[in-house]
Amino acid sequence: MTKGTPSMGKKSKGKLHIMCRRCGSRSYHMKTGVCSACGYGKSTKLKRYSYIRNK
Repeated sequence: MTKGTPSMGKKSKGKLHIMCRRCGSRSYHMKTGVCSACGYGKSTKLKRYSYIRNK
């Protein structure tokens, strides 16, 4: 097996992010068990940033 670009193409099998059961976006990481959009699986509070203005 060669190193470099040919072997990197074999890493794209399967899905890594699935639908989050709390926020509904496709950002729940299957391996770590944490949603990158809302923070489900890591904390009970919703993930928020001060520079993003929510309505």
